[in-house]
Amino acid sequence: MSKIKEFNALHTTHDILLLGNAWDLFSALTLEKVGFKAIGTTSWGIANSLGYADGENIDFKRHLAIIKSIADNVNIPVSADIEAGYGSDTKTILENVLKTADVGVAGINIEDSLKQQNGLRNINEHCALLNKMRTLLDNNGYKDFFINARTDTYFQLDQPFIETVTRAKAYVNSGASGVFIPGLTDYDEIRAITSAVEAPINLMSLPGVTNCQVLQQLGVKRFSFGNALSDKMISYLTNDALRIKETKDTAFLYN
Repeated sequence: MSKIKEFNALHTTHDILLLGNAWDLFSALTLEKVGFKAIGTTSWGIANSLGYADGENIDFKRHLAIIKSIADNVNIPVSADIEAGYGSDTKTILENVLKTADVGVAGINIEDSLKQQNGLRNINEHCALLNKMRTLLDNNGYKDFFINARTDTYFQLDQPFIETVTRAKAYVNSGASGVFIPGLTDYDEIRAITSAVEAPINLMSLPGVTNCQVLQQLGVKRFSFGNALSDKMISYLTNDALRIKETKDTAFLYN
């Protein structure tokens, strides 16, 4: 079974897909070793690991090289977070999507946030982009490549529910395989959205939205923890480094 077929199948089982988010090869290998069935890269974690803030501040070739190193060295499907596509025009975004597919991943996250200003891309423009993306992938041997269309309505709008449902349905009709809605935490709204949208809904871990069993009962098919684990690693490293510096004693490292 190809990685693309394997990844798609993980979204159709009874169990929710718990995706392990990696930011470098070591974290990816660790997630695979402990039993995660698929990996999603975290652009935030990758950016932080290279000394940058998230938001397409890294050269795309450098970002893609990290994604490739992960895809080349794990035996489970990988989904690549490429933010809004690392391009200011449709042609560049589509080229970057195809380059990402070419490194061996099974899917991508692509978001509707604007990078040069606040706000969301016009819904019709984003649907046209998704449609072109699907056609391009199909025509280059990547049939059923998993396009996880991320909408940032819950990060950018005061009353996001109706717009989220509208965008989610439109994105699926335009070729998206699933919809990622970070920031969605209200259980009633989660249930309403998973019932209204005929595609796998992906949520991101946040306080109050942490339990796979609960989310599965609400109809969620995919759950990821984004940059939470990489943030935890940075915090752990910072605190221990500070302790060594202040105490001038490394004994606690061996406890």
